[in-house]
Amino acid sequence: MNTNNNSDNKFWSDNVKKLSPYVPGEQPKINNLVKLNTNENPFAPSPKVLQTIKDYFLQNNENTNAEFLRLYPNPDSSELVETLANYHNVENSQIFVGNGSDEVLAFAFYALLNHNNKKVLFPDISYSFYPVYCQFFNINFQQIPLTTNFEIDVANDYLNYKNKDEVGGIIFPNPNAPTGLLVNINLIEKLCTTYANIPIIIDEAYIDFAEDNISNSALSLLKLKQYKNLLIIRTFSKSRALAGMRIGYAIGDSNLITALNYAKNSFNSYPLDRISQIAAIASVNDENYFQNKRNEVINIRKNLVLNLQKLNFTIIPSAANFIFAKHNNDNKFSGEFLQNELRKYNIIVRRFNSPERIKNYLRITIGDAQQCDLLIEKLAEIVG
Repeated sequence: MNTNNNSDNKFWSDNVKKLSPYVPGEQPKINNLVKLNTNENPFAPSPKVLQTIKDYFLQNNENTNAEFLRLYPNPDSSELVETLANYHNVENSQIFVGNGSDEVLAFAFYALLNHNNKKVLFPDISYSFYPVYCQFFNINFQQIPLTTNFEIDVANDYLNYKNKDEVGGIIFPNPNAPTGLLVNINLIEKLCTTYANIPIIIDEAYIDFAEDNISNSALSLLKLKQYKNLLIIRTFSKSRALAGMRIGYAIGDSNLITALNYAKNSFNSYPLDRISQIAAIASVNDENYFQNKRNEVINIRKNLVLNLQKLNFTIIPSAANFIFAKHNNDNKFSGEFLQNELRKYNIIVRRFNSPERIKNYLRITIGDAQQCDLLIEKLAEIVG
């Protein structure tokens, strides 16, 4: 609950007074910062993105294209929708585009997961925006504890959930965040069939960093079996290095997409600006660059895991562009201690105090090779 005691709170609505907002990763202004705390891509977006923006702003390299910013953007992002539909081999009607995947998620909670006080199920260690959305939209929810190995136990905790009639929807990231673990695609399919009458939402913000990202994606289920209750949410912020532009999208049955559009057009009819739309199209059209940088992050992750293991760290197997790790002597080298010591070297990583069992884990974004080598060098000094 909000603890602000300012007397001006009397002007706040009761709804706002009850909110506990999401806390984003720190964005410190420090020179020579090694920023490994917010899962940004260590590499620049495709050069074609930057060139496309330049070409749109400048005509013949001298005349400014004033019309480009004077006019509203396409409210339906129709060219981007078509580009994404072609890329994923689905129909245009199966694509929804929004202002970052967080906005897409918000519309999904509002449009698909709010069912007469039925519960939305998601893991207790997961994307911490989920309970915030539930609070914001007054949605009943239940957080299901991960196993002792930090796995989402779909078979026992979701498929065998005792009171299925109480469930109004299920959502989780795949790979999960902050653990990085994947859920087997066959278990996701069983969720879709077992809960055929409720939405199953798979948040695939990090799926491109899975080594076999195509077969591990729920998109394979959507295209092969046409599950009408399955919605997949993705972002351009991670694997496509466009976090500064806020571009997200959903893929699902056209009926689900229509619901998202109803919500969007009741809130903001122009969610994506012109620059973001053309940048996203250029990114999708540069497949070689995307694949090369995706594979480079995966290779750096593998190397970082090996080097951390040599320093006596336990690392949860990750299919994301981050790892979740703790030192095996966490009584001496606690998560808080390591985080603070790394900060002395201008290396920023993220740590979560809640729940208690993850307080000694660090979530470390995969930086470039030089950044990760520096991280290992300084950790070696810290842990001896």
